[in-house]
Amino acid sequence: MQFSYTIAIVAVTALVSWLAFSRPAMLQALVLWPPAVTRDHQYHRFIGYGLVHADFMHLLMNMVTLYFFGRVMEGFYADYLGPLGFLAFYTSALVVSALPSYLKHRHDPKYMTLGASGGVSAVLFAFILLRPWETIYLYFIPVPAILFAVAYTGYSVYMNHRGGDRINHNAHLSGAAYGVLFTVLMEPKVIGHFLAELGNIGG
Repeated sequence: MQFSYTIAIVAVTALVSWLAFSRPAMLQALVLWPPAVTRDHQYHRFIGYGLVHADFMHLLMNMVTLYFFGRVMEGFYADYLGPLGFLAFYTSALVVSALPSYLKHRHDPKYMTLGASGGVSAVLFAFILLRPWETIYLYFIPVPAILFAVAYTGYSVYMNHRGGDRINHNAHLSGAAYGVLFTVLMEPKVIGHFLAELGNIGG
């Protein structure tokens, strides 16, 4: 059986999150709390925050999404970057998706964020570049991937501006943008493929 970094990431994230549910000290050591980075140089939090989640449903939704789409993208990045390509992409996506929130709140002791959603968004939107008409099941409702991307982006922009729901929509947007940018810079031909696929609806 071939080793899968996607499954390894899911397994490690699920284990760490599960342990942290009942270990507040462990959770506090991993969440992205900007003052700990600014003041104490705890840079591990740029990765650690993606290993812990607010609750079981938060963890489940992220890991199910990562499992289904990550396996496809893992093979794609391996062709260009080698076997560690997907791992490098995912971990860098966690860092990049957290940077806007960190920079905005770097001196705010009341702010913290957690969850793998930024990295997962990067994987999902990179997948949409390759298969824009693939069916995505949103709460068991089938939706074309490209339509989901448009709705997801619009909703995240609106909620990021509105605020008040304690969800880091900024990380979702940053992760999605990074997933697209990383993939296009790695293989510019993806743009032509994406446009051709868009015109191939139902094909």
